Amino acid sequence: MSHHIPSTSQPHQGPADIPPSISDLHCFTETNGVITTTMFDVPGYRVVRVLGAVYGLTVRSRNWAAGLGMVLKSVAGGELRWFTSMMYSARNDAISRVVAETQARGGNAIIALRFDAGELGGFAQVCAYGTAAIIEKIEGEQVEVPPQLISS
Repeated sequence: MSHHIPSTSQPHQGPADIPPSISDLHCFTETNGVITTTMFDVPGYRVVRVLGAVYGLTVRSRNWAAGLGMVLKSVAGGELRWFTSMMYSARNDAISRVVAETQARGGNAIIALRFDAGELGGFAQVCAYGTAAIIEKIEGEQVEVPPQLISS
């Protein structure tokens, strides 16, 4: 059985499938050079120092007029675009805060990054959390440069 490995020779194209109304939000690549990963390691890098758990929170209130419109839309079915935009914006704020906390501790990476979202008394809550670390490239390792570190 043959396994096909996708080619990595294509340049990074940026975030995929972000709604046009919020296309300026690049919450998974605009991290001020801090490498973020949901994995427990970063291929080609070694963890020099673990700086501890970091988190970033945001709580958003719903626009009640838009909320009523969305209730009507939900009856007909389909995507609730206002809520989708609100969640992208909330995740962007959460990732910005977890990156800022990592940088304040002197870190250059967040390992095992996760998101948690929920409702809190009618408000939308989003939390980004992970492990802040200082990592360094392993000499001689051939690895793809993370998109956060590619200069324009």
